[in-house]
Amino acid sequence: MQPVVRLRSAVCLLGRFPALAGVDLDVESGEVILLSGGNGAGKTTLLRLIAGLVRLHEGEAEVLGHDLAHDRSSHRHELAFVGHETFCYDDLTVRENLVFATRAAGADVAAADAALERVGLERSAGVTHARLSAGQRRRLALAVALSRDPRLLLLDEPHAGLDVEGRGVLDAVLQASASENRAVLVASHELDRTRALATREVVLTAGQATGTIVTATERSEGARRSNERPGGRRPGIPAGERVRPER
Repeated sequence: MQPVVRLRSAVCLLGRFPALAGVDLDVESGEVILLSGGNGAGKTTLLRLIAGLVRLHEGEAEVLGHDLAHDRSSHRHELAFVGHETFCYDDLTVRENLVFATRAAGADVAAADAALERVGLERSAGVTHARLSAGQRRRLALAVALSRDPRLLLLDEPHAGLDVEGRGVLDAVLQASASENRAVLVASHELDRTRALATREVVLTAGQATGTIVTATERSEGARRSNERPGGRRPGIPAGERVRPER
């Protein structure tokens, strides 16, 4: 099966600065990939490259079957990107913003109402965007993304500004991604929380993917498969965290 995302030696320049300096990455449906790394490591640029918002300067980038070297827009109807801005209209209510975005994406209005309920904003449906708290705005942006039913969901620091309830909503969305056959990439500094939900963690350093950490979620799945094989896992070898360099 073709990966949802396939990058080979991907390079992106911001001016003359290599924000991505040769990244290799494969992402399959049902995976939740945590992108970690310090400020300036290239996490947001990587998401923006995959979304087609910045140009690929060198290397290969295929997303949802489209070659981004030649076409940066055709795949966008199958993905959603939740960044730091909601891009909603201040004078429209929560539901009006959501219905507008859903119709613009060619989806049914029923998808807007389902997304509104999923993120727990039903009581605020008639409140204008200008009057929403920062956390409510983040939830609305997530609802807009989910109403599109994307095959690929890109999240940039999604826990920022959310209260306890909002974080629980987001966690539930990440947990449901596998059953919904959705691939998710999350750029986050909230490592402990996101690691508990991710299948893999890709570490970025100076615009390069310097390693992959296997998270508890993938270890549990791997242990289950191992124990299903004749003889199970060998005794005395813990299912500990391992790091393997990217090629």
